[in-house]
Amino acid sequence: MKETIQVRLDRAAQEELDRLVRQLGWRPSRVVREGIRLLAACHAPKEGIRIIGLGRFCSGIKDPGSDKSHLKDFGK
Repeated sequence: MKETIQVRLDRAAQEELDRLVRQLGWRPSRVVREGIRLLAACHAPKEGIRIIGLGRFCSGIKDPGSDKSHLKDFGK
């Protein structure tokens, strides 16, 4: 481990930590590490807006908008 921290817990937090240690059979440090991982996952940076399915299908036509023959019967 590269980093050591100290933390002061109020009574409720200490009781929860003790309960989790008993319930899971983990050391207190592991409970804290897993808690940090869960919080990090919940508050992960959001990705940019994505269009669902973009780039997943290949028609083989490089640019359908540039060739009017692809739009010949469109809308009929």
